[in-house]
Amino acid sequence: MLNPDLHGECFRGFEYNMNPRKPQILIVEDDQELAQWMRDYLVNKDYHVLLTYRGDEALALIQAHNPDIVILDGMLPGLDGLDVCKAARPNFTNAIIMLTARDEEIDEVLGLEMGADDYLTKPVRARALLARIRKHVDRQELVSRKENESPDVGEINSSLQFNNLVIDRQAMVVSLDDVKIKISSKEFDVLWLLAKSAGKVVSRGELVSELRGFDYDGFDRSIDLRISRLRKKLHDNPEQPFRIKTIWGKGYFFAKDAW
Repeated sequence: MLNPDLHGECFRGFEYNMNPRKPQILIVEDDQELAQWMRDYLVNKDYHVLLTYRGDEALALIQAHNPDIVILDGMLPGLDGLDVCKAARPNFTNAIIMLTARDEEIDEVLGLEMGADDYLTKPVRARALLARIRKHVDRQELVSRKENESPDVGEINSSLQFNNLVIDRQAMVVSLDDVKIKISSKEFDVLWLLAKSAGKVVSRGELVSELRGFDYDGFDRSIDLRISRLRKKLHDNPEQPFRIKTIWGKGYFFAKDAW
């Protein structure tokens, strides 16, 4: 159950900005000073902001409001941030940005394995926070527009089919055996890039450059972790994958015909 005092505090901030066109951000951070600073900063930048200091309250807010972005601290009372991410991810396709207290690879890896889309290290810098939020909001707005628009002539055939797997670029929908798979926008982007190059090896460097906007440094594992999640959702055995194969030292290979 939500703490009535915190719940009321959250919604005073929310009700102050009731313009439905504004993206909604949920901040889950137990450092109250940091949380209030982020809320005030983002409200000033024209966002709706919900706020809670507890992990167990976060799940109820995500389910009730489906925010555009969740900014989620790793260490929280009630329920750990990684557990919140893991529990929310199956039914929540918008962006989750993890906050980590240390600039260590293990924090990023754990967050991405639980389903986070991005991460920021503390101390949080205002411009970095805003840039991450804008990137994900813009991406989600583009997806929403595409879902509601009639397809252009050149986009009518923007879908790929591999036996029982259908990947629809226009609708951003993936179906397996005629059942839609819950998939985040980040996972879809990886899947689409691999699928449209089916039968060819795509290097990690190409994927990182295309999806994250910078050159691969040999250490970034975000693509690998998204592919790991995709394999699970596509029922692709991670020990002996038949759909998305790892070509050691080169990259990934999407099979044109799995059987």
